[in-house]
Amino acid sequence: MKARDLLQQVTGLNLTEAVVGRAVERRMQAIALADALAYERLLATSAQELSALTELVVVPESWMFRDAEAFVAATAFIVRRLDASAARALRILSVPCAGGEEPYSMAMSLQSAGVASADVAIDAVDLSQVALARARAGRYTRNAFRGRHLDFRDRFFTAVDAEYQICEEIRAQVTFSHANLLDPAFSSRPGYYDVIFCRNLLIYFDDPTVAAAIASLARLLADDGILFAGYAEVPAFCRNGFAALRAPGAFALEKTGAHAAWPARLPARQHVRPARPLVATPAPPAATAPATRGLRVTAPVAAQLVMRTAPADLLARARRQADLGDLQGAAAACRELLAADPDSADAYFILGMVSECEQKMDAAGHYWRRCVYLKPDHYDALCHLALLAEQSGDQAQASAFKQRAARIYQRGNGNGNGDTSDSAPRKALR
Repeated sequence: MKARDLLQQVTGLNLTEAVVGRAVERRMQAIALADALAYERLLATSAQELSALTELVVVPESWMFRDAEAFVAATAFIVRRLDASAARALRILSVPCAGGEEPYSMAMSLQSAGVASADVAIDAVDLSQVALARARAGRYTRNAFRGRHLDFRDRFFTAVDAEYQICEEIRAQVTFSHANLLDPAFSSRPGYYDVIFCRNLLIYFDDPTVAAAIASLARLLADDGILFAGYAEVPAFCRNGFAALRAPGAFALEKTGAHAAWPARLPARQHVRPARPLVATPAPPAATAPATRGLRVTAPVAAQLVMRTAPADLLARARRQADLGDLQGAAAACRELLAADPDSADAYFILGMVSECEQKMDAAGHYWRRCVYLKPDHYDALCHLALLAEQSGDQAQASAFKQRAARIYQRGNGNGNGDTSDSAPRKALR
């Protein structure tokens, strides 16, 4: 069996020949083997070598409080559930957990909200032993802390040389395990978890593997539980027995037919101030996911005085007004910005979001295409274009946009190092 087929069988990842080829080349150099056929034979007979090759294609990258609204929503859900009944500890699963950033963020969020450690149990699972070793150690570089609101780092971490060590209280709250979501044994405890995080994994799978992964997660999730996905994955969940919840920017779902009460707008019940997304992303339109409850747009805030403003200030104003639900104000700020800076990709992205909220999907597509023309590595715009193509039945175009978005996500788009061009990808599972 070819290396690519073996890796897909083990990981479920729909990897390109180029990615697999680079990984194979690195392993052959590492073990001083020059014969490609000999390496394939070794790969077929050595579980140890297959594991070593797998590590090269599932190198995870994440950061603390990535997509912060999910932690706000999960914390509000857990606090509300504990207030209603404290019969047992609530169970949370993070899969895949990368280097522990996601489950540790959840633990910090819960503690900041006053949730006792005895009231929750957090399990974190990954296929990468290297990632799990880093997660258990709980030590991170500056790259794990992004955004402006980093007060949680002062509270929960200690500086050690050029790194940061997470405090023992938070580290003790998470149990890390090596497992594979696609292994039938993984979902052997039906309804065990109240909250599941599985974000930005399915974008690497083909359709049959997506369906198998969602079936496994559905078995593990309690009927009244909640699951958090990546934005581009919401339609796939909705096609496979889930319905999206009204939790702006969090991309939360429940099983279809579940009757867990859910507030129309989730309260921010935590005090950690992680970085907030630039624009509150709405749930997918009804045409994409019929089971979705939809987006409730708040009433426009009072119109702001139009004045000559620096482009950065105009963009900040557009983002702020979009977050508040002031669609007209956000659009006006974007147009004012484009008059000063016609090549502002972010302005076109926000105009696309405004058009989507107004159900003007042709206009939304126009703005997002303009955005990626100006900034080819704009991850959010590519995800929205993929969903739009999927809605219109253009699966080839949807797949192309998803693959571009996946390559950008793999490189840790937005990591502040300036390397976000759409070129040779860095392999990543998260």
